Amino acid sequence: MPYLTHFNLAEHPFSLTPDTALYFPGMVHQEVYESVYYAIGRGEGIVRVSGEVGTGKTLLCRMLLDVLGNKVEIAYLNNPRNDADWVVRAICREFGLDVQHSDDLYDSLNRFLIQKHAEGINSVVLVDEAQALGETGLESIRLLSNLETEKRKLLQIVLFGQPELDRLLARHNLRQVAQRINFSFDTKPLTEPEAMAYIRYRAKMASRNPDAAMEIFAAASIKKLVRAGLCNPRLMNILGDKAMLAAYAEGAVQVSPKHVRAAVREARQLSLRRPGMFFPVPWWLRPAPAAVSSLVVMFCVAVLGASIYIVTERHGVDSIRPWLKETASLISQTIRR
Repeated sequence: MPYLTHFNLAEHPFSLTPDTALYFPGMVHQEVYESVYYAIGRGEGIVRVSGEVGTGKTLLCRMLLDVLGNKVEIAYLNNPRNDADWVVRAICREFGLDVQHSDDLYDSLNRFLIQKHAEGINSVVLVDEAQALGETGLESIRLLSNLETEKRKLLQIVLFGQPELDRLLARHNLRQVAQRINFSFDTKPLTEPEAMAYIRYRAKMASRNPDAAMEIFAAASIKKLVRAGLCNPRLMNILGDKAMLAAYAEGAVQVSPKHVRAAVREARQLSLRRPGMFFPVPWWLRPAPAAVSSLVVMFCVAVLGASIYIVTERHGVDSIRPWLKETASLISQTIRR
């Protein structure tokens, strides 16, 4: 592919598809990964991992799938529904159970888990986008977490979700679900030094020859890209990919700050056409209501100052007091409205 050849790449470094081969071990990410792995080994209750869109939850989930695949029985739900029956059926299906000819799915699942426990094999459910479970789905998860022996849970459940999951769990009618969560972890944006290293790392690992990879991004470009992307891996991936495309269109072999600026402009235009975006829109992608409001306030202050000056010059200082009192009253009424 000419684009990849132009930058001497073996693959796209900033693809939005979670790729465990390009995983960057940021400090917080690595801590969450190791902690979840430890929590699964403990075999207790439900584990919650939440964070904003683009902070690497799905990638962590995929990494756990890779490392646990040959050690435990895994059920992976990546598009859950707010439906109790669907949740149980999906888990049974993932474990290879016959859901078509079972009269009692809970009983079938329980017998399967007891058998695996007797064989010394743990059973784990990983749920990505867990906020989509809703109240009904989370209540089903609670019931499944009740499957246990006298000493150990038969089913370990890890919920990966956006902040909406936390808001769901905070509801009074879901307090029983929240009380069954033994471990809670949060994914966060990278620090600025980590984010700069992230850009270099992705470009290097995607190179045809990582040991002698070319510097695709100038230092100033990396700094601008990191700040525009708010150190959020997904946002940086979007901008990094667009900046490289802008450089390729010009025939440049290195991404300059102007290419990053072009990427930011394009991302802003796309976001304004799509109000229901899949990630939180940062300030640099939004219209500028704050700037407009500031200009309006400055204009009003200037007009007010000029009015006070004119009235004072014509009628003296005493004449301004009733007018100021009336104006203050109008402003106060407007604010209350």
